[in-house]
Amino acid sequence: MIQVEHLTKRYAGFTAIQDLSFEVSKGEIVGFLGPNGAGKSTTMRILSGYMPYTSGRVSIAGFDIFEQSVEARRHIGYLPESTPLYHDMRVHEYLRYRAALKGVDGPKITERVGDVLEMCSLREKERAIIGTLSKGQKQRVGLADALVHDPDLLILDEPTIGLDPNQIRQVRELIKNLAHRRTVLISTHILPEVEIMCSRVIVIHKGKIRASDTAENLLRNHRAAGVVRVELSQPPSDVLSILSALAGVKDVSEEKTESGTRYHLRTDAEANPSEDVLRIAREKNWHLTELSRRKPSLEDVFVDLTHGD
Repeated sequence: MIQVEHLTKRYAGFTAIQDLSFEVSKGEIVGFLGPNGAGKSTTMRILSGYMPYTSGRVSIAGFDIFEQSVEARRHIGYLPESTPLYHDMRVHEYLRYRAALKGVDGPKITERVGDVLEMCSLREKERAIIGTLSKGQKQRVGLADALVHDPDLLILDEPTIGLDPNQIRQVRELIKNLAHRRTVLISTHILPEVEIMCSRVIVIHKGKIRASDTAENLLRNHRAAGVVRVELSQPPSDVLSILSALAGVKDVSEEKTESGTRYHLRTDAEANPSEDVLRIAREKNWHLTELSRRKPSLEDVFVDLTHGD
């Protein structure tokens, strides 16, 4: 469905993405991950036909996004990070207008608008002025817009950004339901959602792809760091330097708690400094209230692939 070959985008004095190559097969739900400024939004804008590229090639459903733009866009439903809506229009008016712009046949517009109102749980709001809707409802209008011409590819750039937990859950369930007969490329910072929804993950950092695999294989093959949690009720002044010097510890962060201070030790994949912590705690009479180890997660893989350099 998506084929990207040696894609590069340069601005004056700055390269946003460099030599990207990847594929997304029909029916896949792929998470597109990266820190801020990694090149995610630039890539998605190019894939959706909103931005030209400097070099390379992009094809959507077999159509070149540059040379056969109209044909390629018929297959794409795009929800950008900042949903562009006309706030003075009613929901159903806006969707009818967008359907016409996207080439939906006149007799089918009413049917398609009705379908997306149902899919996106907007039937009760179809006559509401868009500017009066909540952020979550506006996001669903944006999704309805992306779906109104019945595309077989959805490109979603941070679809849950700025939403509260309940709204995030609603949008997540909507996306999962929509994905049954569509290909989805989704950018998000909520990594647990990627593990739940996505069949594959692409990690981009500084404009280059760092990994492309299932979440399970990333955890297995990249040997991500684990985290050991240590909490002390009365921590001495030198505890941070002592913990940081332990074998296998990459870095240490701390947070204040009601009962003292909690230290998070990010470790090498095979390292487990718990025994060393216990030994030192006995020797130095630390008031140890918690010592636990968390297995590596997709977040740890993400940090390892995008940390530093």
